[in-house]
Amino acid sequence: MRWPWKRRSSGAMVAVSWSRKELAHVRGVPRPDGTFEVRRFGVERQGDDSAESFARRLQALGLKDRVAMAMLRPEQYQLLQIDAPAVAPEELRSAARYQIRDMLDTHVDDVTLDVMRVGDGSEKTGAHLFVVAAQNAVVRSVLDLGQSLQWDMSVIDIQETAQRNLQSAVARRDGRLDRATAALVLGDDRQAVLTISANEELFYSRRLDLPPGFLAGTWGQGATEVPAPADAYAPVEEYVPDYSVGGVSYGTDYTHSPASPGVEGPSAGGDEPAQRFLVEVQRSLDLWDRSWSSRPLSGVWVHAGDRSADLAQWLGRELGQSVQPFDVTPFFSGFEGGSAQDRALCWPLLGALMRTEGRKL
Repeated sequence: MRWPWKRRSSGAMVAVSWSRKELAHVRGVPRPDGTFEVRRFGVERQGDDSAESFARRLQALGLKDRVAMAMLRPEQYQLLQIDAPAVAPEELRSAARYQIRDMLDTHVDDVTLDVMRVGDGSEKTGAHLFVVAAQNAVVRSVLDLGQSLQWDMSVIDIQETAQRNLQSAVARRDGRLDRATAALVLGDDRQAVLTISANEELFYSRRLDLPPGFLAGTWGQGATEVPAPADAYAPVEEYVPDYSVGGVSYGTDYTHSPASPGVEGPSAGGDEPAQRFLVEVQRSLDLWDRSWSSRPLSGVWVHAGDRSADLAQWLGRELGQSVQPFDVTPFFSGFEGGSAQDRALCWPLLGALMRTEGRKL
């Protein structure tokens, strides 16, 4: 299934996600300067309602007959990286489908996929592709909901590319669109999504599991307020990841070496699960520095809702570099109020609203 993009020139649009029987939605009106006026946002939970009753409830909220952009949540798809097949552009999807068949969590015939280039074409070690693979049932459930509400929906986005759009907007405002930036977004208390982008393109992505109670913790100040089970995280010494960026794979265990030359690694004291999360963030940033020495990071931004400033301060202190809250409020007037949980679920949808016309994924 192809996921082309078409956008009407004016009028309110709605970005949605539909996962775990929760519909998160943000309705916004684009302005000529590229910003948006957010008219409404929130999260509707289906609970025990039938599909028909739930659709009627959404209609009452004014969500019927909208130009809609759907965004899949990370738990709804796999994002894989492969060497670009040496085939004609129109054959990329079929070649990618064959190449990823053994990398999937399900049978290859049960997934819908799309592909996009890794980076902006400046790689020196050969071309690579991101492959998005979502189970057909997941895609169908989104399309069925859109049909019941008569949405004009011609795109299904993913969180990593929505996050990239927000990074690009901030980088453009700051005059560093061609430089690499990292964004770490905690949309819930389960997982964080790390992306590195430059020139409006996605170069790197990684998902990091969060220890239980992480967002309620007091990082770097002893134990977290909500203690984690002893088996919540595998010991760092036993976890030797095999990452791949720009065609270079690394399986190095950095546990007993400094995080980067001239910079001390994250301190071993304090809350152990939080420190393990910190080590994984550092490993990802180190990998980028080693793989893309010609394109050093010009900024590291974090979003964790009301705790964004706290997280930025802690990471900055532990990583030994400047980390700033990922603030996109200047681009979205009206995105305020509501519960912290609902805002966290809706926040990535702001990037889906900013999708550039004509761009694949």
